[in-house]
Amino acid sequence: MAQDALVAALEGWPRTGVPDNPSAWLITTARNRGIDRIRRDKVLREKYEKVASEMELSGPEPGPEQVAFDEDRIGDDVLTLIFTACHPELSAESQVALTLKTLAGLSTEEIARAFLVSKATISQRIVRAKRTLAESEIRFEPPAPEEMGERLGTVLGVVYLIFNEGYSATAGEDWMRTELSAEALRLGRILAGLAPAEPEVHGLVALMEIQASRFPARIGPDGDPVLLMDQDRARWDRLLIRRGLERLELAGELGGSGPYFLQASIAACHARASAPEQTDWDQIVGFYDALLALRDTPVARLNRAVAVSMAGDPGRALAIVDDLAGDRRMEGYHLLPSVRGDLLEKLGRGEEAAAEFARAASLTGNEQERKVLEGRALRASKGFSS
Repeated sequence: MAQDALVAALEGWPRTGVPDNPSAWLITTARNRGIDRIRRDKVLREKYEKVASEMELSGPEPGPEQVAFDEDRIGDDVLTLIFTACHPELSAESQVALTLKTLAGLSTEEIARAFLVSKATISQRIVRAKRTLAESEIRFEPPAPEEMGERLGTVLGVVYLIFNEGYSATAGEDWMRTELSAEALRLGRILAGLAPAEPEVHGLVALMEIQASRFPARIGPDGDPVLLMDQDRARWDRLLIRRGLERLELAGELGGSGPYFLQASIAACHARASAPEQTDWDQIVGFYDALLALRDTPVARLNRAVAVSMAGDPGRALAIVDDLAGDRRMEGYHLLPSVRGDLLEKLGRGEEAAAEFARAASLTGNEQERKVLEGRALRASKGFSS
């Protein structure tokens, strides 16, 4: 707890200044961290009981010979629970939804945004998953070693979505929920130790480390969010970047070519650029092309459109975004009008851009993000009127 308090001081005091009573600040912070740890342990015990109860599972407790992933094997109770809940009897979508809701503590709305579906759809998936597990009389116990590989992909998906919710919160007053991202990164590093020869595990950890390196620069001195192209890159965590790049190199040596490896490669392009104008956007477009060949999703297409624009062709990017507007999965997804507004602004169509930013602001549930979008709408409208 003392170490955590000192880290918090090293991160926060350069921005906020040294408090009047540094010793009291450190003691209070360490005490609060200790209380948080006690609460976390208590919540973990309650989740064990809740998961078993909600799934209506019965039968004797597994003996030591039946438990493949005991504490010595995985070394983390939360990760053991995630592997256990990701049962192959369920569809991949249901596994992830159930695990995020029951174990990660994400709300139905947060999970729905990750899947680009309605809250009702996610609720139905969770209910069906619980019913399937109960009706099949599946024992709630960790998987055998030979089953671990079957569940690894889903577990990686769970960890990835937990990190994303921390990186950009769906709703609330906070721009980020760094505690969620930190927990996802912790779980990812444990997974890398469990599966050291699996390139996608290292790809995911590399992605999270590089993305987490930006956290200090994502909030300005006034507490407002700072977008990627406006960030002070001197504030990026160079240690995390170095770790992420080394992890990405390892993934490549292991033959990495999957979605997490490619997303980490995109993040690395930003990390290697000391200034925004030095970013190799053509290379990023190429990585998105490879990603879409593996997993064609509307969000990946939207991100590729941004890269196409930054590579110098906002007109072509706008055509891509306009095609996405007809995808029902993107209905209510605030980043679609946000990106469209950015492209229209670059093309000198300020009035249309302002309308798109305003629409994006009305769709987001995050208060800090709403402020940013409303500010962009105001600036775009002023630019048009002038």
